[in-house]
Amino acid sequence: MCRSIKTLRPPVLPEEATEDDIRAAALQYVRKVSGFRAPAAHNREVFDRAVQEIADATRELLAGIEVRGGGAARKPASEPGAA
Repeated sequence: MCRSIKTLRPPVLPEEATEDDIRAAALQYVRKVSGFRAPAAHNREVFDRAVQEIADATRELLAGIEVRGGGAARKPASEPGAA
């Protein structure tokens, strides 16, 4: 019913996640949690809203994550606390 949701951040994903990547992950999450691959007509609105809200939360999460030590953006050496 649900394939694995892939990691959407560097260094696992070499480039930024696309909107399609984010939406696919959100859809897989909603499918897994709800137990439905596709909702019945009377559940379509709540199902679609959940996918959108999870996609929005995922986008916000990815924008705020600071990856350290994985070859991603690092603090310059001149900045206090930089390794």
